[in-house]
Amino acid sequence: MSTPPISSGLLMYRFQDGQLQVLLAHPGGPFFRNKDEGAWSIPKGEVEPGEDLFAAARREFQEETGVTPTSPFVALTPITQKCGKIVHAWGFQGDCDPKAIVSNSFTMEWPPRSGKQVEFPEIDRAAFWFLAEAKVKINSGQLALLEELERLLQGQS
Repeated sequence: MSTPPISSGLLMYRFQDGQLQVLLAHPGGPFFRNKDEGAWSIPKGEVEPGEDLFAAARREFQEETGVTPTSPFVALTPITQKCGKIVHAWGFQGDCDPKAIVSNSFTMEWPPRSGKQVEFPEIDRAAFWFLAEAKVKINSGQLALLEELERLLQGQS
């Protein structure tokens, strides 16, 4: 039996007019081009063998957004997505211009069986969302991360 894939990521949040907003990323590439609700994610990525989970989360966030995360960080309970992937996450307060985000890229054969290698950004856009809308936009397997962050920050603004 193989071990499930493990990802680590960071959930940036801010308060806008006293309300919690979270930064979510839309995956790049052809499979997500026309998907919106349920397609967004926290910036995250696969953990390298032997890599510290928190170090991987910081690395992935910076690679996918171009933004350097700052402390303090709050650990969130790991979740398991429908595909079996385990996601470890930390929340942190921060701010950035989502339109200025610059993501790293990946290469894949596209169109399928064409023999052509095409480069795509890991995330093609990012946005801050108020919690009600973020809960609709995010991959349903990651919804528990938003709910836990909301509970932890209750009363803050």
